[in-house]
Amino acid sequence: MYSTTKSRWVHILVWLLWLFALLALAWASGLREGRLAWGREAKADPALLVGSVTYDLRQGPLFPWQPCQRWRKWAVVRYRAARRASRRALWAARLAYWRAVWAVSVARLLLTGAMTMATVVDLLTRAQLRRHLGALPVLYGLLEILQVRQIINRHCPTAAEVEHGTVAVVLVLNRLTVPRGLYRVADWVAQTVLVHTLGIPAEKFNDDRLGRTLDAMAQYRREIWLDIVHQALVRFDIDLRFLFYDLTAFVMQGEFEESRLVDYGFAHNTPSDKQKVKLGVTATGDGFVPTEYAVLSGRTADLKTVQENMERLCRLLQEHGYPLEEVVVIGDRATLNDELAVKYDEKGLRYLAGLQPQKKAHRQLLTALSERELRAHPLTDQGGAQGYFGLQCAVSFEHEGRRVTHQGLVVLSGPMAHALRRTRAQQMQTLGQALEAVKAKIGQKRYRSVQEVQTRAETCLRRSPVGRLMQAEAYQAGEGTVSLRWWIDRAALQQALRTDGRYLLVTNDFRLSPRQMLALYRAKDGLEKRFTVAKQVLRVRPIYLHKDERIEAMLLINMIALLVYSLLEREMQRQGLPLTMHRVIEQLEGLAVIETHCWDGSVLYRLTPLSQEQGRMLTILGEIVAELRLPRLRLASEQVTVPCLIQETLPAPLC
Repeated sequence: MYSTTKSRWVHILVWLLWLFALLALAWASGLREGRLAWGREAKADPALLVGSVTYDLRQGPLFPWQPCQRWRKWAVVRYRAARRASRRALWAARLAYWRAVWAVSVARLLLTGAMTMATVVDLLTRAQLRRHLGALPVLYGLLEILQVRQIINRHCPTAAEVEHGTVAVVLVLNRLTVPRGLYRVADWVAQTVLVHTLGIPAEKFNDDRLGRTLDAMAQYRREIWLDIVHQALVRFDIDLRFLFYDLTAFVMQGEFEESRLVDYGFAHNTPSDKQKVKLGVTATGDGFVPTEYAVLSGRTADLKTVQENMERLCRLLQEHGYPLEEVVVIGDRATLNDELAVKYDEKGLRYLAGLQPQKKAHRQLLTALSERELRAHPLTDQGGAQGYFGLQCAVSFEHEGRRVTHQGLVVLSGPMAHALRRTRAQQMQTLGQALEAVKAKIGQKRYRSVQEVQTRAETCLRRSPVGRLMQAEAYQAGEGTVSLRWWIDRAALQQALRTDGRYLLVTNDFRLSPRQMLALYRAKDGLEKRFTVAKQVLRVRPIYLHKDERIEAMLLINMIALLVYSLLEREMQRQGLPLTMHRVIEQLEGLAVIETHCWDGSVLYRLTPLSQEQGRMLTILGEIVAELRLPRLRLASEQVTVPCLIQETLPAPLC
């Protein structure tokens, strides 16, 4: 039968009552007839069915007043739906009422001064986040101009959710702003506006994904770098007439037993007992923008890298249609010898480098002129003993039967000579004190005989940097008395004084005057400053990678960051903002976006207030980025405002 009970348990209880009623009827009928048998088969007795109602379909419907359709079920469903709708409307009306009451109360409190606007904002705010902005708009815009993401994706395609180019851009931005280890990059992304700019959750940039990107980039690192440099040369119109080449070394920490790059070797200003990786870099004289680089083993000698760098430079210049005879490569004193001087002439490439006087003929060139003769020819406007002086000379080189003669310049550096002589005086004073200590110990154990005292004195001379300029002698002063005396070797000291502050410059470009030679050679300090930026600002070290491929890929990321750093610094100085890029990044460090989430689900984005200096920097940088994007179509009357620059890295509501 059909039941309209609302509870399942009530429904079950009704059917149980019917079952008990039937069992009771059957029990009563069996007792009356005395034929009820348990445990054995019994025939059906018609008396047991006395209370049953039979139904014959031919007699018509049993309940003619009940229709065949289940209209009652339909009515119940509609009734329940209507009741739910009415309840929702009632609760909505109640909520609107209480909201109105709350709004009236808040308005009354505001009018009476009992509640501030800050309290209202706090009541409306569910959460508030601070996302770092800083110099990211400028750096991200320049990376897009250089097409870093597109170039890497073209060389390293992937079907993954996050492209390798996007991961590389994040790594470069991290190097330029707040350098961190790979395992901390995801945390940094979560704190910046990059989550809105890229539209990718921060947890996607975990160290495993970053490692896979480095593996993919390692196979095409050379092609990627050349394509990015090509974009830089074309977009920024960089002058390639003067190129500076030098090497630096990065000390590595950890175990690298199977590495072909990490090794012990000699490098200036780095301890010899530390494993290191060397990096040979060529930068332009126009802004010291890196154009070529090579990752080298820590054991590689500087002279062995010059010829390979020469080959790479020739290919780069030929690809860009730059004539080789118009280019001058400037290097230090560890990048020139007889073989390389001949090779430069064979390649048709000009060079300017210092020369270490290993040959007797070259050493004679340094001492052939007296100091008075050199001081008669100043090379700088600064006079006196602290200036630079020099005279031209001819320097000959010979290799495998071929002899070439290039233009030389003997330079006397007043500042260098003064520093060397002051350091020498201090060292000689320290050596004299050591010898005085030996003399004071005469008569003690192991200081009693002439031979023992002489041995101790010679040890002091050998350990001192100026020991070759002094002589010491132990002698028998009297019966059973030993003494020690020492004196300065005036001939050796005179020879050292003649070479103090002197060095030899050589070039095969005879168009350069002595003043130009000195100015170009002194300008190589700009590349040294780029190395300082890479080590201290971009923090190349420490590298927590043990595969050579990943080390090379990570150095590529750092070189791209150094390229962006150098390009922006060059453009700022050309726009009249003589600041380093490191200073600009520090000034913009406090710039952030406040992201406010309200209780109704809406989000409010606000930019922190800009100082006058920050506004000026962003305006100049915005003009630079706009000019690089549309160098010919941009009108001279257009003014680039700060919001236009920031819009690219912020969510749409803020724009």
